[in-house]
Amino acid sequence: MVAAMHRFLGAALIILALGLPGWSAAAVIASVDRDEVELNESFTLKVIVDSAIETVPDVSALEQDFFIGSTSQLSNTTIVNGQISRSRTWTYMLMAKHDGELTIPPVIVGAEQSDPLRITVSPQADVLPGEADIFVTSEVDHTESFVQAQILYTVKVYRAVATRQPRLSDLSVEGVEVLKELAGEERSYDSILNGKAYNVVERVYALFPQESGELNIMPARFEARVLRDNRITGRKVFESEPINVLVSPIPPPPADFPHAAWFPAKSVELSQAWSRPPDNLPAGEPVTRHITVTALGQLETQIPVIEPTVSDSIKVYPDKPELRNAAVPKGILASRKDQYAMIGVTPGTVEIPELKLPWWNIDSGVWEVATLPGATVNILPSANALPVPPPVPELVEAAADSPDVTVVVQSKLWQQVSMGLAALWVMTVVAWWLSSRPERKPREVDEPPLHKQQAKFLKAARKAALEGDAARVKEALLAWSRLQWTSGAPRSIGELATRVSDPLAKELRVLCNASYGPHNTPWDGERMAKALRSFAVLSGEKEQHEMDGLPPLMPGRPA
Repeated sequence: MVAAMHRFLGAALIILALGLPGWSAAAVIASVDRDEVELNESFTLKVIVDSAIETVPDVSALEQDFFIGSTSQLSNTTIVNGQISRSRTWTYMLMAKHDGELTIPPVIVGAEQSDPLRITVSPQADVLPGEADIFVTSEVDHTESFVQAQILYTVKVYRAVATRQPRLSDLSVEGVEVLKELAGEERSYDSILNGKAYNVVERVYALFPQESGELNIMPARFEARVLRDNRITGRKVFESEPINVLVSPIPPPPADFPHAAWFPAKSVELSQAWSRPPDNLPAGEPVTRHITVTALGQLETQIPVIEPTVSDSIKVYPDKPELRNAAVPKGILASRKDQYAMIGVTPGTVEIPELKLPWWNIDSGVWEVATLPGATVNILPSANALPVPPPVPELVEAAADSPDVTVVVQSKLWQQVSMGLAALWVMTVVAWWLSSRPERKPREVDEPPLHKQQAKFLKAARKAALEGDAARVKEALLAWSRLQWTSGAPRSIGELATRVSDPLAKELRVLCNASYGPHNTPWDGERMAKALRSFAVLSGEKEQHEMDGLPPLMPGRPA
């Protein structure tokens, strides 16, 4: 009973504290579902306040450039580890009054306000697909591209009438091998074309062609039964136009970086973080350096490995990378985070040079270089090091000519005899002490860490690949895989290819065909060595999305 009373009083105090002024800041966050729209297209503005307040946002400033449509609000309360947090979200449906680069002004809620937002409103298209009640459009951001470069494919379904049993078919491509990713969730909004109101469902795909040639994107197919004049028609089919994209081979690397890896993207950024400031680092103490590569328009498995060069005065121990990707309106945003444990060995100042990562800009079609500033590491002497004893002055064996000074002449023979007797006595004491100690089992040598063992086999595999020794490559990689998978390790390089990402998976299949195929096809050791520097271990097969099983389009509307 007492414990329950204490819990009640504690919860009451937390609620009271959160309700007092000064205990919480009503930060206002504004966001839009799209930052690029056409004139007469609606978009959604969300305003989130991170505390429970009764003040309604002041959106009157929006009326200068936007029509304000439907409005809704949602309150949310969460309790995590006894901490109560409240938020309230207002949602506004907006439509621009004119085209151009518009600014959504700050939304004021009480004493707080949001940051302004920029949105691009393009003019309404003059050429329409038709005056039909339903039609489908599709487009790509690039009609010419390169191998492994992202291509954004957008499908829009326009409906001015209600439908039943709607279904938009999945993307279908021919011509070249392509990796497909959904670039964000399916979006729904309203649009007015020539005075006619449409509901638009938009779906965006990120395509990554894996070989050169012609990429043929089949027409997007939308099927539905149409409700017209209170009568339901039979199932109708609506299609967009097909699209062809020319995929060119990988261009040569830039002259300044002849060994640069092929890395196409829309933008690339390098950043770093240290576990502590590296300017004063005692010798023998580790510091961790985190290097992150963020790329827009590329998959996380295609980000090249960065190997920072440092002085011999610092030992570097790399760890497993952390790979991530996320779908954003402009495609796939991928990141690779590497961390390196660095231990100073020799005291002194070490200059860590800047890092440079060449990448291909798929929008401008030119090579660019992302850079990361260098750093200065001042390695201090270890505090645990033993002090160096001062030098012992030599004994004087001669004296001045003054008769008042007594001259002491030391015989080196007696010194040597004394040192020998002392050494013999020390050896006798040590022998007695060792004989009196209990017997100990020999100490087992600690095995090196797992990542060092794996790095050893990967290094051996790269060396064998450069030497063209396929047997040693297989032996080293299978040894590495037994460390990676303690149970159920792959028994062949063909099986290993299904558990790692490209480009290593592709090179393993080539090596497998060269070793066991009927035509004795050649394999490239340099490409294999390069692939061994940039790959990831797959956690499992990606979930297959059945697009035909998606929820009905336009949920909640009359069908």
